Amino acid sequence: MRLVAVQCKAEMLRIFRNPYYVFWSLLMPIMFYFIFTRVVNTGPDDASEWQAHYLMSMAAFSVMGSAIMTMGIRLVQERTQGWSTFIRITPLPSSVYFTGKMFGQTLMHLFSVLCIFLAGYLMNGVSLTAEQWLLSGLWILAGSMPFLALGTLIGFMKRVDTASGVSNVLYMGLAVAGGMWMPLDIMPKLMQRIGHWLPSYHFGDGAWRIVAGNHPQWGSILILLGYLAVFMILSVYIRKKQEAV
Repeated sequence: MRLVAVQCKAEMLRIFRNPYYVFWSLLMPIMFYFIFTRVVNTGPDDASEWQAHYLMSMAAFSVMGSAIMTMGIRLVQERTQGWSTFIRITPLPSSVYFTGKMFGQTLMHLFSVLCIFLAGYLMNGVSLTAEQWLLSGLWILAGSMPFLALGTLIGFMKRVDTASGVSNVLYMGLAVAGGMWMPLDIMPKLMQRIGHWLPSYHFGDGAWRIVAGNHPQWGSILILLGYLAVFMILSVYIRKKQEAV
């Protein structure tokens, strides 16, 4: 456990020093939240309901970006700089290395969620029950697992600039098509049909339902677990292929 704690601490320090994390995971979601709840008049029937709904969208958006971009790009950097090779020849078990990395990333997700929830409270006085705050936060943390697995897939790319470009496209594409920037209901029918099969939509939908006083649907849970399984299987396959070369 001591090795895991030390590795986790190192990962958190590296993430905090990463400008990508600060901008994509904290500043941009809070800026979007301010614009679409305080500056742009979206004409919602219930302003408080919209403010709580969009707060969950931006919290999910933040965590998804951190999982895909921060995680993926950092893995590519470590491999291209020889850090991954160095770790393999040290006594540090690979299981401890990856456990510390995942745990450290999850703690950063928790920090992002708390910051964005606080921003929502300070900007708009978003008022939820203690149960809603807790359950929505736990849902966002647990639902980020498929995106962490996707970030691991990106981490197998050979060039940092390629990984950065691909992760940006995936991040923004999943956010827009998944209804995180604007409700899926106002999009064209084709976009709606596509969006309902994306992990980003079901990720956000669970939190939206919680703040609306409902529970996440089992269909959303199963779809997120399905994406997690697919991404993990692909990660294991690609890793074995690369190690065999």
